[in-house]
Amino acid sequence: MKILITNDDGINAPGLKSLKKIASQLTEDPNDHWVVAPATEQSGVGHCISLSSPVLISKLEKQTFSIEGSPADCVLAGVHHVIKEGLPDLILSGVNRGNNSAENALYSGTLGAAIEGALQGILSIALSQYLGPKNVACENPFEAAERFGPEVINKILSVDVTPKGSYHLFYNVNFPPCPASDVKGIRFTHQGYRQDQQFSVKPVTSPSSREFLFVAGSNQQLQTNDGSDAAMNMDGYISITPMTADLTAHQILKALQVGE
Repeated sequence: MKILITNDDGINAPGLKSLKKIASQLTEDPNDHWVVAPATEQSGVGHCISLSSPVLISKLEKQTFSIEGSPADCVLAGVHHVIKEGLPDLILSGVNRGNNSAENALYSGTLGAAIEGALQGILSIALSQYLGPKNVACENPFEAAERFGPEVINKILSVDVTPKGSYHLFYNVNFPPCPASDVKGIRFTHQGYRQDQQFSVKPVTSPSSREFLFVAGSNQQLQTNDGSDAAMNMDGYISITPMTADLTAHQILKALQVGE
């Protein structure tokens, strides 16, 4: 099984090292793994691709490349340039430092890579490690992801289904904010929403009296009770959310079509 590995935290991110450990447990031959990751952090870029300018690709070592571009650029480079003999069988993106549950999924470059993989017709899985008081200061905050990642991926591989329609599935996996010993299990869940927890900006005035705006996140430790991905994560469960790139609100569309 040929695996393309990428992320949005950058080629030197510790989560990428964790993902390579996970991939090594899926296939015994290291020649089945290719790494194509951004040269610098690309968090929050979503499914951005570099249409207006070329991207620099650098070979760092055998089957390891950096791209001065987005995670989706990395997938395009890996699929159409780096891997010479056929398509990869699986694309893994992550392990992201921080969760991509609930509305975070819409901003995530980690998921952006998985979206592009799905659009290329390849099974793609985004993996993220939720951080919180129980694990953020641990020697290895990615411990839960490393221990349970192979099991989660094999579970997806065993049940993966092709949806009706043109868009392929991709999967959003989030490991809970706790040590591996506290993980309660794995749940297939829907995408949640943190009420009243939108992104915002904070103004800062520099010594030269220029005003800068910093994007500010929201409280990621709020409890929710609707059985969504974020709720399951906060309760100690690994969440697996099947997704597609079809943004149509199908239920609303059906309601609008009534009486046409």
